[in-house]
Parts: sequence; C-alpha cells; structure tokens
Amino acid sequence: MNATVQSCTAHTSRIARAWGVLACGAMQLTTAAWSAPFAAPEQVAPSNSSSGLLRVIIALLVVLGAVIAAGRFARRMRGFSGGSNSALEVVGQLSVGARERAVLIRVGERQLLLGVAPGSVRTLHVFDDMPVAREATGEAAAAQTDASSPARPSFKALLLKSLGK
Repeated sequence: MNATVQSCTAHTSRIARAWGVLACGAMQLTTAAWSAPFAAPEQVAPSNSSSGLLRVIIALLVVLGAVIAAGRFARRMRGFSGGSNSALEVVGQLSVGARERAVLIRVGERQLLLGVAPGSVRTLHVFDDMPVAREATGEAAAAQTDASSPARPSFKALLLKSLGK
C-alpha cells in the first residue's frame, strides 16, 4: 500500500513540474513577443484576380482528369481479375416479386434455374440436355431452319415448368 501512495505522489509531482515548465515557457514567449518592435508587413502587390481564378480552374481540371483516369483504369483492371469466367454466363432473369427473381445461368454444358431472394439463392431446376453447345458454335440458326428439330422453349416456359404450372 505504501508503494502505491509513493508512485501516485511521484506521478503527481511530475505532472506539476511539467505544467510549471509549460507555464514558464509560455511567459517567456509572450515577453519576447511584446518586446519585439512592431513592424508593418511589407506591401505586396495585389495579385490579379483572373490569375487566381485560372489556377483554380486548372486545379479542378487536373482533379477531374485524375478521377476519370482512375475510373477507366479500374474498369480495365476488372477484366484482369484472373481466371476466365466464360464458363459461367447469365442467360436470362425474370422478376417474380418485389425482391425475388429467377435467374437462368449456363455453367459449362448445363443450365441452372436459380431462385434469388434477399439472403438466399436456391437451385430450382437443372437442365442437362439444353442445346448450349450448338449456340456456341453458331449452329443454332441451322437448327432453327430444320423443321424436324423441336423449338427451343422460352425462359418463361421453363420457369413455369419448373414451378409446376
């Protein structure tokens, strides 16, 4: 207990000494300031107001140019995020509620119908036999002209089918 009282007393005395040194230094500064002779500032030629305005405009243009350049750089760097995402593609989406939507995505040779809601993503249906490969090679137009090939269902029809309607 005695050691604690001594350390508190020592700490208090150090703080008091620091305030005393600070007060003494402040008094010396004010004395020196009052003892210096008063001198009027040198007359500076008034600057041209148009040169000040020109400086502000140039600075504004430099800042705007830097912002535009940074935006373009960021947009280009987004493409170099590493790895190709060409295997994943959003084919279509349909809003089914205020904050819910159905999204048809293509992953490799499959198409997935996803239900997207705030805080959740669910797979509604997986389409394995979709003619995805023909579209990629450009044979979709030839397949549509052939009368024997079935017509490709629309996104709305696929969604209604997966929902059981």
